[in-house]
Amino acid sequence: MGSFSIWHWLIVLVIVMLVFGTKKLRNIGQDLGGAVKGFKEGMKEANAEAKPAPEAVTPKVGETIDVEVREKTTSS
Repeated sequence: MGSFSIWHWLIVLVIVMLVFGTKKLRNIGQDLGGAVKGFKEGMKEANAEAKPAPEAVTPKVGETIDVEVREKTTSS
């Protein structure tokens, strides 16, 4: 009752091909591949926009940084 053998998966594949047809399955695969490709490109663009400018982050040696400290309050 554990895992299925290769013959079980081949029978399932044949039934799926008979029900949907190879053209429909190919179109689904192309749509899924296009969606994954678009997602990857979107992630690359988001990472490129999120990178801060290096000169604004690193202070010069011997330079004093003036900051204001505020107490964190919780609203109840």
